[in-house]
Parts: sequence; structure tokens; C-alpha cells
Amino acid sequence: MMRLRYLVWIFFFCASSAYAKSFDSEHILVVDDASGKVILEKNANNITPIASLTKLMTAMLVIDSHAAMDEKITVEEADVDKVKHSSSRLPVGSTLTRGEMLQIALMSSENRAASALARHYPGGYPAFVAAAAAKMKALGMTQTVIVEPTGLSPQNVSTAADLMKLAKAASQYKLIREVTSDEAEQLHVRRRDIEFHNTNSLVGKNGWKILLSKTGFTNEAGSCLIMQILIAKKKATMVILKARAKSTRLRDIVNIRRLLEARFDD
Repeated sequence: MMRLRYLVWIFFFCASSAYAKSFDSEHILVVDDASGKVILEKNANNITPIASLTKLMTAMLVIDSHAAMDEKITVEEADVDKVKHSSSRLPVGSTLTRGEMLQIALMSSENRAASALARHYPGGYPAFVAAAAAKMKALGMTQTVIVEPTGLSPQNVSTAADLMKLAKAASQYKLIREVTSDEAEQLHVRRRDIEFHNTNSLVGKNGWKILLSKTGFTNEAGSCLIMQILIAKKKATMVILKARAKSTRLRDIVNIRRLLEARFDD
């Protein structure tokens, strides 16, 4: 009886706007994948920049294009970030396969890799942007704008509700699930081995079963996350946007996990 009252208490406050406001991130949406029911929602329909969460769309478009994953792609000057002047571990002239570029664009959020993938999209960069628009329309992402593949541009915007649609679509791609749940990968870049790590520090951490993950950050977007997790043999997907810092985002993730444990525990 005490346990039942505790669960009722959790569900009541989870549904209340006051409880949602206790989370620090500005926009949150958490969904039970099996039922489709919303577990937690906060400003889920407000439009905001999405930073590198964009790269999930980039990856889907590359895979959908059926371009050869073993084709060699070279980073060029055009791939250098002239918006945020972000750093990269891929010097101009670095050559990797399309599959390797996709891997580090997702896992390590390498902007030059994402840019190179869009440039080498069949039909070129304009075809990539057109494909993104078509994909968003097909997914019903009516509040989303994506103008480039990295997320560095603040013009790439969406809502937590739209990004939940993106997350659901991305989770259907085996390659995306595998790459984004990989803790680290060593690649040979310009005659030396470089180890690339997942930008989500929870991937590979004991006690966490992460099935899909993508982080993002720009000053405009704040700290962002899309993540699908497995708890008590049940899946849930969360979208977190505009956290003040990684520590803020992590605190919200941990609290969301507690809610899911209470809901899913039989």
C-alpha cells in the first residue's frame, strides 16, 4: 500500500506543470516508447536552436542516400567552422571513409565530418538541404528548420516535440543505434591513430543501458540531448533542450531516470 501511494504521488507530480518546472532545462519531453504516453513535458512546443542534435538528421539522410560507406571522403577548407570557430581533430586534408565520417560525426560530434558528409551527398550540398526539408515534411516536423548539417548555425531550430519525432525515426536505423551507443573508437587519421570518444559521458557507464544518444551545445542552444534508454526491460526516449550547462543537463537526466524507474518498476 505504501508503494502504491508512492507511485501515485510520483505520477501526480510528474503530470503537474509545477513538477515539470522543477527541472532546470528549459525544454523537456520524455515518452514511454511502448505506449507513446508522455511521462514528462516542459515547454515541449517552444522553438529553440538545436545545435548538434542536427547530426541525427544528417546521419539519416546519408544512410537513406545509399551512398557507399567505404568511399573515401576528404576534409576540405569548406568544412572548417567559420561560424563558431570550433576546434576539430580532423585537419584539412584528412581522409576517411564515409562510414568513419558518419561514426565520428555522431559519436564525437565532429563538425568537419558532418560538413564533409553533406558536401559529398549525392547531388551535392543543395541536394542535401532539399533532402532534409523532404525528410522533415515526411516525419511531420512542422516546427523545424535545418539549413546546414552540423547544428552550428542558430538557424537550425526545432521543438522538443518535433525532435521526439526525429529520435523515433533515428532509432529505426541500426547503424545510428550502434554508433551513438559506442563509447569510443580509434581511427587512423593522417598517419596517426586518434581515439574519438562519445560526447555523452553516460554511454558505457555502469548501470546505464543507452540505446541511442546525441548531445549538442552552442551558446544559443545551451546543452542539449536526445537519448533512448532501457530501464526494467522497457524503453523510454528523452529530449532535453537549453540546459544551462552539462552539469544541469546531467542532473535533469538523473531525475528523469528516477521517474522512469518508479514508473517501470513492477
